[in-house]
Amino acid sequence: MRQAVNKVDISPMIIGTMRLGAWGAKLQTNALQAFIEGCIEMDLTTFDHADIYGDYTTEDDFGKVLRWKPELRKQIQIITKCGIKMVSTNRPDHRIKSYNSSAKHIIKSVENSLKALNTEYVDVLLLHRPDLLMEPEEIAQAVNQLYRSGKVKAFGVSNFNTHQVELLQQSIPLFTNQVEASLLHLDAFEDGTLEQCMRHKMIPMAWSPMGGGLLFLEAKNENVKRIQEVANPLLKKYEVTFDQLMLAFLRRHPSGIVPILGTTNLERVKSAKGAMTMEMDREDWYDLWQASKGETIA
Repeated sequence: MRQAVNKVDISPMIIGTMRLGAWGAKLQTNALQAFIEGCIEMDLTTFDHADIYGDYTTEDDFGKVLRWKPELRKQIQIITKCGIKMVSTNRPDHRIKSYNSSAKHIIKSVENSLKALNTEYVDVLLLHRPDLLMEPEEIAQAVNQLYRSGKVKAFGVSNFNTHQVELLQQSIPLFTNQVEASLLHLDAFEDGTLEQCMRHKMIPMAWSPMGGGLLFLEAKNENVKRIQEVANPLLKKYEVTFDQLMLAFLRRHPSGIVPILGTTNLERVKSAKGAMTMEMDREDWYDLWQASKGETIA
């Protein structure tokens, strides 16, 4: 009998860690602890990592907080990703950038992440990118071994297309597919990704939900300009901020998209959380959709 998808309770918005360390804010341990605790106070308790973040250092930065204050571990959920082999002085054995989903690499990566994060388990493990040489049965064997040892609670993928998900689903059920989605990146709405998540009861997670910040800038292209023009009256109608409107657009979809927030500022996290109480009208949703597409629907 094929096993069911392992369940993990995650917060309605996820805190991305990519920019907390060397690739962004370079938060020191005390500041990082304050940020983590501030998110927990807002009931945003799920943190999204990857082994490569910060040139293989951000997990360790986060782990220093858990080493200093271990009681925080029971209050949070940790997602981490593996499978990208990045050329780095911290990984001198990586000759070129490549992808590796072999059982050996997955298990070794998890062991490295557990040590860095100062935890006995991760709540969700993702394959970061689709490996063109992936062997689904081998991946399933590795993940099931990690399940049995208690080192991983649930398993999913990131940036996989629908065909790759279907292939892997034959060997092991998936908890999530983490993909790029925003008003500037609508592929997941049109290529079957979200429908597939609904069919398999997978949670879609959206990285870069604000379009990498481009939506906030002064319009330099027609696409952004159209979105901003449609958005402005909606801000007044719903009494929300622009970031809340962008997140509400994603959350309105019936697949249950969970946005991953990339900010390192607690005030912006607090603002983003305000989108959770907004119910967007269908016509307003389609108005934003058509502004992004630059054309009316058929």
